[in-house]
Amino acid sequence: MGRPLRIEYPGAFYHVTSRGNEQKDIFKSEGDREKFLTYLESAAERYGAIFHAYCLMSNHYHLMIETPEGNLSRIMKHINNSYTNYFNVKRKRAGHLLQGRYKAVLVEADAYAAELSRYIHLNPVRAKMVALPEEYKWSSYRFYLENPAPPWLSTGFVLGYFGADPGKQRVHYRDYILEAVGKKSPDLLSGSIASTILGSDDFVRYIKETYLEGLAPDRDIPALRELQGRPDIGKIKAAAGEAFPDSGRLARAAGIYLCHRFSGARLQEIGDLFGLSPSGVTQAGKRFDEALKKDKVLEKKVLEVAPRKLDLPLAQRRTH
Repeated sequence: MGRPLRIEYPGAFYHVTSRGNEQKDIFKSEGDREKFLTYLESAAERYGAIFHAYCLMSNHYHLMIETPEGNLSRIMKHINNSYTNYFNVKRKRAGHLLQGRYKAVLVEADAYAAELSRYIHLNPVRAKMVALPEEYKWSSYRFYLENPAPPWLSTGFVLGYFGADPGKQRVHYRDYILEAVGKKSPDLLSGSIASTILGSDDFVRYIKETYLEGLAPDRDIPALRELQGRPDIGKIKAAAGEAFPDSGRLARAAGIYLCHRFSGARLQEIGDLFGLSPSGVTQAGKRFDEALKKDKVLEKKVLEVAPRKLDLPLAQRRTH
């Protein structure tokens, strides 16, 4: 399984979730949930994290986090490691508590903050744990209604979308939440791009141009390949065939090389396409690379003609 793509910068907003290993409960008592919240507090104090919403379920949690310092990885390492250590010591156990890496979706705050907070606060209702969100103690929803929020929880940003008067903000926000109770609606996060970015076309374009453009392909991060629009390996193979129609051997060698260099696909995927083992793909790529260094005419054709057929960005057409 590939690694998730992490896009971090000062002021970024995220929806973060993490589940128990093998879908097992990670909160077994009120004390566990109270302890987890202390790690949110310490993450705010140590790393400047701002929490806009949270919901602690039985086997997973949801957070809406703002990172003024662009340090989501450090924040989540602190929270997850601290809580896992606490849980393991308390129950005299060892090993993983959480299932793999946490999931983080970068969110365009102005477009989705209110809707994301509703998605988070309605989790217990969707799970049929309560009929109304205010009946669930372990979410930030109650602080949006009337209770004073702890210093590490910010309700003002989201409530600001519901008017200028503090009292009316809370009323309008409650109406906004309740109008979705009992209604079937598409999963908000299903609209994210590559399970990584939730935002308008302009926002996605800005993130790609600012933080992803020019990054080398990483076959262990599938989301990066998808967001960068890297070509399908089948299309690369076809382009190599068109570039060298008179030589099947050369077309195959060029196809393997180009897939390995430009697609970001896993070695196993490339190998399956060409009938090679993953190590065979690596070796074939190296042999062809050596051949290109000795034949500049061939190198130009491979690195210019074939990539143009694939509409690869100029940043990807590297030369030796």
